[in-house]
Amino acid sequence: MNEPGGGEMRIGTENDIVMARKSVREAAMALGFGVTDVTRIVTAASELTRNIYVYAGSGVMRWRSIVFENCIGLELTFADQGPGIADVERAMEPGYSTGKGLGMGLPGAKRLMDEMDLHSEPGQGATVCIRKWLLRR
Repeated sequence: MNEPGGGEMRIGTENDIVMARKSVREAAMALGFGVTDVTRIVTAASELTRNIYVYAGSGVMRWRSIVFENCIGLELTFADQGPGIADVERAMEPGYSTGKGLGMGLPGAKRLMDEMDLHSEPGQGATVCIRKWLLRR
């Protein structure tokens, strides 16, 4: 489901990572983000989509435009019903990974965006919400 201010897509295959990148790129460009910020947003989305695919098997990505005072922004939410994250604090440390990755997905996404909220409990899945802001002119 895609609409002007937002959309949603299921994540369940490796190809969905590519589709998520495309959808997020289009949404960021439509809001007026510059090339550098678009690249940051797409990279963060790619990392979090890959995390869902690798660690949970399936999930969903939602995006929407947001407004706060004199800023507009893009909010991306990634949710799954996978095994969850046992130690969220440790998972946010660069280099820590429970898999075979480099452990840069979560901390890397946080560095690329302006805001990040992560909620997870073992056995309950995980939800990650990231935001990038653009000052209105």
